[in-house]
Amino acid sequence: MKQLRKELIKQLVTLATAGFGLVAALAWNEAIQAFVKEYIDQYISRGSGILSRFVYAVLITAFAVFVTYQLTKLIKDDEKKD
Repeated sequence: MKQLRKELIKQLVTLATAGFGLVAALAWNEAIQAFVKEYIDQYISRGSGILSRFVYAVLITAFAVFVTYQLTKLIKDDEKKD
C-alpha cells in the first residue's frame, strides 16, 4: 500500500509539472506572437501573413534549441559533480 501511495504521488507530480509546462508554453506562444506582430510585421508588406508565420516559427525553434541546449548543459555539469 505504501508503494502504491508513493507511485501515485510521483505520477501526480509528473502530471502537475507537465500541466504547468503546457501553461508556460502557451504563455510564451502568446508573447512571441505579440512580439512578431508588434515589431516584425511592420517591416513585412501587408498581406504577408505566411511570412510572418515563418518568422514566428524560426523564433520559436531558435528559442527551443537554446533552452534545450542550456538544460542539457546543466544536466551534464551536474553529472560531472557527482
